[in-house]
Amino acid sequence: MEQKSNAGEFPIFFLLKTLLFSYILTGILLALLAFLLYRMGLGEKAVTIAIIVIYVAATFFGGFMAGKKLKSRKFLWGLVLGAAYFLVLSALSLSVGEEGLQMGNSFLTTLVLCAGGGMLGGMLS
Repeated sequence: MEQKSNAGEFPIFFLLKTLLFSYILTGILLALLAFLLYRMGLGEKAVTIAIIVIYVAATFFGGFMAGKKLKSRKFLWGLVLGAAYFLVLSALSLSVGEEGLQMGNSFLTTLVLCAGGGMLGGMLS
């Protein structure tokens, strides 16, 4: 049986599946956070920290899955996944929000956290 070589091919469908996994994980973790907020009355600072941890965890696990499957340039695929996660997150926030896109510290920090979380997941896979 002949095996096809996928060298140089961009694995778009696999990355979309991995991105979908990351968003499902984000939804589950945010629902858990909402439950904890309801039951325990968490403060604003705790919720902000939890949201940051959720972003990093979701991109980490997505990058980890991408690195395990793609086997070469793992950190790069994790970085691509984290950046794609951030772009979709930004596009959804922009479409839902009433305000224009504000290029502040939190915008760039979130980009670095998402891309870094995905890259770290890819590196550790």
